[in-house]
Amino acid sequence: MEIKLAGDFTVRKTSEEVYNFLVDPNRFCPLLPDFQSMEVVDPKNFLVKLSVGISHIRGTAAVKLTLVDEHRPTQAAYEGKGEVPGGSATIRAQFQLEELPGGQTKVKWSGQSSVLGRVISLAGGLLEPLGKKNVQKLIDGLQKALG
Repeated sequence: MEIKLAGDFTVRKTSEEVYNFLVDPNRFCPLLPDFQSMEVVDPKNFLVKLSVGISHIRGTAAVKLTLVDEHRPTQAAYEGKGEVPGGSATIRAQFQLEELPGGQTKVKWSGQSSVLGRVISLAGGLLEPLGKKNVQKLIDGLQKALG
């Protein structure tokens, strides 16, 4: 099952400030929905633990995230793979930054995730709405943190 989402928002920060926030796992990762902890492996790789719960499936997901694409100060992208109760998931989150007049930045974001395994059948139709809700939580958290 694959979920794709995209959107944009504008913040009163320079593209350099937004970029520095996005590529700092200590600032970015705690905004992930149901964040538990993070271990930095090296400057581009880290292990994030998230609480997961959908229907009667509950547990912790360990996701290996990698900063795969960075072009200061206009673009950053993460890719991740992890195990979730009853399956596995891959994710990609990409951010394009456009400097606007007055010290503002337009953040264009896109994300996609794929979930494999029996979790798809166990979760019924709840997986896609939950995925969309969690992405919106992340974007709302980013807007607030950057605001």
